[in-house]
Amino acid sequence: MRRICTGCRDGVDFDIPFAMAFQPIVDTDTGLPFAYEALVRGLDGSGACDVLSQVTDANRYAFDQACRVKAIETAMAAGLMATAARLSINFLPNAVYSPVACIQLTLQTARAVAMPLDRLIFEFTENQLIADPEHVATIIDSYKQIGFKVAVDDFGAGHSGLDLFARFAPDEVKLDMALVRGIDREPRRQAIVRAMVGMCRELDTLLIAEGIETAEEAAVLRDLGVRYHQGYWYARPELGALPAITPGA
Repeated sequence: MRRICTGCRDGVDFDIPFAMAFQPIVDTDTGLPFAYEALVRGLDGSGACDVLSQVTDANRYAFDQACRVKAIETAMAAGLMATAARLSINFLPNAVYSPVACIQLTLQTARAVAMPLDRLIFEFTENQLIADPEHVATIIDSYKQIGFKVAVDDFGAGHSGLDLFARFAPDEVKLDMALVRGIDREPRRQAIVRAMVGMCRELDTLLIAEGIETAEEAAVLRDLGVRYHQGYWYARPELGALPAITPGA
């Protein structure tokens, strides 16, 4: 396959060490994990900041590729296929030069560990700088044709959320935690989320609330019709493992 830029080298040139932690997205109707989100961590389990601070324009492609490989390989080694859960991976649209070319290593990795492609979700954030919306739309269309699901993370954090939602037609949207935090005490936030529940239902889009930390937040979100939950209330991220769902533990 013709390489389209000097960064397309299968991610082998990203030599900054990092690991993956996982946090469940809970289906509150069943109490089971709907998916596990892969989160970048230092080798000692430290936060992502030290790793992300070393990502530059020069190594962005390699980092994106390396994250996909490590997320898939680590999740499979941790026993993902013993569950019905999917794997959700954050990706950098600005690091994808050609959707077809840049997805090849992901496909090779999934085949090597016998991971079904329909178990993969790719997330991009609303507040990420998107220099070329048409290019992002092409990426999403290509991913959907392959069989992946696509999610918008931090939905509601920026000014362009509804435009992104309309333009890119994601399979899932994740409410920004600024809307979720303390929602049990905020009628205005409840009204906004209630409207979003109705909109997502009409558009056949799955809505996930992230950043849930209390029983009260979880209960109000359930009452508002948000079925899928993520946050410390259910489980903290665990390095190299799929944590059990233990509300309030």
